[in-house]
Amino acid sequence: MEYYLRSEKESDYPGIDEVNERAFGQTNEGALIRKLRATPKFIPELSLIAAAQGQIIGHILFFPIEIRGDSGIFPSLALAPMSVLPEFQKQGIGSRLVQEGLKRAARLGFISVIVLGHAEYYPRFGFLKASRWGIQAPFKVPDEVFMALELVQDGLRDVRGTVVYPAELNDV
Repeated sequence: MEYYLRSEKESDYPGIDEVNERAFGQTNEGALIRKLRATPKFIPELSLIAAAQGQIIGHILFFPIEIRGDSGIFPSLALAPMSVLPEFQKQGIGSRLVQEGLKRAARLGFISVIVLGHAEYYPRFGFLKASRWGIQAPFKVPDEVFMALELVQDGLRDVRGTVVYPAELNDV
């Protein structure tokens, strides 16, 4: 099956909601994306869709966050959510979305990405336990599912602290 990736457009919003609702079996992720999209920090180039024959079949969002520690505040990105329609899963679409998003994030000058996700899935892209760098989640989660990736070599070397997610996450 042929499909392509690109940044989202306003006309994609209903399709993005549908992909997230069907992939997660709930409306929370779509609501979160709508709230994040309405903030000044939203970066349209980091909200990507996968489409085939005019249908959105996948979506990924990278959103600016901060890591706050004793030595300062460090900008980063959160990868979340990532979704693919159930009938198109396990075909490499999610992997391509992650890879393209990481490339774009690096081109935009970001040095790291944080993800709370499957411990078996994200390491294939280079994600490692965030605790390796002294980076903590703002809530209790298993160490193996809270991961970070350096987009620049040694980009997290001097970063220690707790991730601060946008307030919109608390509303969903």
